[in-house]
Amino acid sequence: MTSSIPTQPSAAPAAIGHELQSPLDTQLLAQLASAIFRNAPDAPGAPGVSSAFSGFGVQPPHNIAPPGSPFASPAGFSPNLPGTPIPQGQIPGTNLLPSNPAQALALGHRPQIDLPKAQAGNGVPDVAFAALPGYEPRLSGLTAAAPVGTPAAGVPWANPTSHVSSAPQFYFVDAVQLPSGFVTPAKPHPHGAQAATPASHHERHPGFDVQAVRRDFPILSERINGKPLIWLDNAATTHKPRQVIERIAHFYEHENSNIHRAAHALAARATDAYEHAREVVRRFINAPDVNEVIFVRGTTEAINLVAKSWGGKHVGEGDEIIVSHLEHHANIVPWQQLAEAKGAKLRVIPVDDEGQIRLDEYQKLINDRTKLVAIGHVSNTLGTVVPVKQVVEIARRRGIVTLVDGAQSIAHTPVDVQDIGADFFVFSGHKIFAPTGIGALWGRRKVLEDMPPWQGGGNMIADVTFEKTVFQPLPNTFEAGTGNIADAVGLGAALEYVERLGIENISRYEHALVDYGMQQLGSIPGLRLIGTVPGKASVLSFTLAGYTTDEVGKALNAEGIAVRTGHHCAQPILRRFGVETTVRPSLAFYNTFEEIDALVTVVRRLAGQRRAQ
Repeated sequence: MTSSIPTQPSAAPAAIGHELQSPLDTQLLAQLASAIFRNAPDAPGAPGVSSAFSGFGVQPPHNIAPPGSPFASPAGFSPNLPGTPIPQGQIPGTNLLPSNPAQALALGHRPQIDLPKAQAGNGVPDVAFAALPGYEPRLSGLTAAAPVGTPAAGVPWANPTSHVSSAPQFYFVDAVQLPSGFVTPAKPHPHGAQAATPASHHERHPGFDVQAVRRDFPILSERINGKPLIWLDNAATTHKPRQVIERIAHFYEHENSNIHRAAHALAARATDAYEHAREVVRRFINAPDVNEVIFVRGTTEAINLVAKSWGGKHVGEGDEIIVSHLEHHANIVPWQQLAEAKGAKLRVIPVDDEGQIRLDEYQKLINDRTKLVAIGHVSNTLGTVVPVKQVVEIARRRGIVTLVDGAQSIAHTPVDVQDIGADFFVFSGHKIFAPTGIGALWGRRKVLEDMPPWQGGGNMIADVTFEKTVFQPLPNTFEAGTGNIADAVGLGAALEYVERLGIENISRYEHALVDYGMQQLGSIPGLRLIGTVPGKASVLSFTLAGYTTDEVGKALNAEGIAVRTGHHCAQPILRRFGVETTVRPSLAFYNTFEEIDALVTVVRRLAGQRRAQ
């Protein structure tokens, strides 16, 4: 998505006030190249040069990339910076030059994922991480997270209630001033979706190298019906990076044991890995206490746990539970079951025609009988980002307990449970590049300690007699039996992977993808977009006149494009818009503008064929 950059801009911006020089001095570049080969470990007469030299290279005195940018390298070069003449990994001895001063091992440069792993000319594997399979959590303290930019002003995800957004800035589109004073010229948007505009100092942010990310996901090299796989079913489940796959394999090869209760080395290793993953979850959602994090099978189990344990104790006849019209069945059915069992009532927050909840109507539903508000953060069917912080604040003023379903938000937007203010936050690992069958429930300590255990058995007991059982404190209280240890470790690895990329960087990139997809799909005759609230996340639901949703899905699958069709376990909200099913492409950070183009091409062809009949 980059284009060549001239060594000298045609016109210096007025704000600079002096002649700008090219960021690359060709004479210095030649000297550096000579130094690299002259001082190689095997070069004759290279005194004092150790074999480790080839892994780090020669570092020149300046850096051409902006400070803090993921383009920045100790050597001053990056394969992703427009105009850089030496791609890493193509010259012996340079393949392991980090592209970030705090090198994230997961982002070591690799060959294309459909090619075998290669040895560089210096004998060092071209996959940096392969030298230490499965050890990322143990090394995570040594490598800082990828630099995170400040959310751009006006980005709806930074303010979910805003319907006004400023255009996001991208390194491959916008002018960027380098420390040398050189300004990369603004370039046309690669798909013509928006005009390139100069970026202000506060709007610039680190670029997002989607191709480097894609090389971390082996399954993206699959071919379906002879076509490259285009995975647009991320709201159903996400794929797993190599780092997660290798971490789980390492667990089974070197750490596999039950946890907590054994006097041998493997139990200690497994326990350390499992509890490290719990700490990673705590850090990722900014929970105040690691013992408030409960491992569960996923969002559905977490909601059922709260409904059966907290609800069973605190909800009675005549009480009311509030949900929204947007909810997944998993945030409807458990509350219906609780209401039926207790003689309580389920109340529903309506949505407007764009697909956003009506806060004014919500406030009318709140009353002295309201015991719980359970709200989804992001709709899995419409992509609506719900203003959960406002929803929670309205409830908290009345002393009402709140739960936020973060299954669809956890991978797309920053989550800070202390800022949101809810009593419970739940999510599934497989929605954020971790394995299936693992997820987390975070609950406020005071609320959790007021709940009876949901299940009984091993791990959650301190002492058992036939007369009485004494339960373990949090988090063991709610983790009966042998948990999904290996996949919890995989969840920790997945969250650390996302931390290194930076969730804010991911949000901005995906926001641009969603805007582009909505624009392109919306231009197709006969196509109806379902859910059009500005600032939406990830999801592009639609119907196409003259076709069933299954027919559209099959046509896309024939081209290797995977989308979900059906009701998406959210029938009430689809019926609110007068449909039973939709086609639902859903995006993740490894998707590209070109993949959206491929989707649009197939749908546009279908629309044309039906009109011609």
